[in-house]
Amino acid sequence: MPSLLLPQADRSLRAYSPRSDASVYPSSAPPARSRIAFAAAHVVCDPLADAGPERAALDWEATIAFRRHLWSLGLGVAEAMDTAQRGMGLDWPTSRELIRRSAAEARGPLVCGAQTDQLEPGGARSLDDVVAAYEEQCELIESAGAGVVLMASRELCRLARGPEDYVEVYSRVLGGLRRPAILHWLGAAFDPQLAGYWGDADLDRATEICLSLLAANAARIGGIKISLLDQRREVAMRRRLPEGIHVYTGDDFDYPTTIAGDGEHHSDALLGAFDMIAPAAAAALAAMDSGEEAGFHRILERSLPLSRHVFEAPTWAYKTGVVFLAYLNGHQDHFRMVGGMEGARSLVHMSRLFVLADEADLLRDPDLAAARMRPLLALGGVA
Repeated sequence: MPSLLLPQADRSLRAYSPRSDASVYPSSAPPARSRIAFAAAHVVCDPLADAGPERAALDWEATIAFRRHLWSLGLGVAEAMDTAQRGMGLDWPTSRELIRRSAAEARGPLVCGAQTDQLEPGGARSLDDVVAAYEEQCELIESAGAGVVLMASRELCRLARGPEDYVEVYSRVLGGLRRPAILHWLGAAFDPQLAGYWGDADLDRATEICLSLLAANAARIGGIKISLLDQRREVAMRRRLPEGIHVYTGDDFDYPTTIAGDGEHHSDALLGAFDMIAPAAAAALAAMDSGEEAGFHRILERSLPLSRHVFEAPTWAYKTGVVFLAYLNGHQDHFRMVGGMEGARSLVHMSRLFVLADEADLLRDPDLAAARMRPLLALGGVA
């Protein structure tokens, strides 16, 4: 295979030939027994739709096909989450249709994000408006037969005068659900508009507020997804949770040891990283189910350099890398994204992603991946 010339940070070009061996990972797998594992799935935009940034247009066939791919690997699907560009181009009407279609096609566990994004930015006048928006989305999700993930609300963050307002809103919403929900604490690295969530900018005090909310509503909460990219804080928090509440790690920097646990506590998984490393995640979880913890670590640790690169600052741009790898692997026929987010990362970043995916054996077909990399390089002036 002819080498690719990949641009480097020092403006030099590196000749590189991919060597990935995707056969080391399974093409299908049963659900894991020792851990609960969800992949937060991306969406495939319709590149030919004449749609402006105010309304997303999706390629429904490719979007749902990717979810079938995740289910076939034994993973659950976390739908309409931030990986699907909620709050970054994916509007509520399209999210609503996405939830309905995924629920109708579900071939495995499905949970869906509920937030308040049907409200215009700055449009909520009171906490009642925030509660009503949450309730509308939760009703849709539960009526479709899926589980609810209560995502963070920008409008609540804007309106709340202190911790008591968060407690009021979440308690009211949780009280109206038919089944226990998963809460999602999305840190400011993923969404700067959520800085100070739970009513305090100090993370230690915010943690205490969140823990008190969990304790007060324990019967209505099945778990909490912690997306702070801070393993120390997640490990400390999970030791203090009420019995029966799971921690779903959102730590895309350190998931192998967080999922493996310390012998007494562990985290389950609800990760955007699992969208792009799904075959490796399935193989690692199978190793854990077989008692091969060393194999579990070996597989997932090979994927860590890729995940850390994709989620590097600015972390909110990670969706670009997730979608790019899906394109390289033939899960979609183009590299276009909702809201033009394909331009959020540099050519140097994408070139490094290509190499790291190859080194982790996460290019399903190296020839196809190289053929798809070349036009991107050419657009950047690399012949």
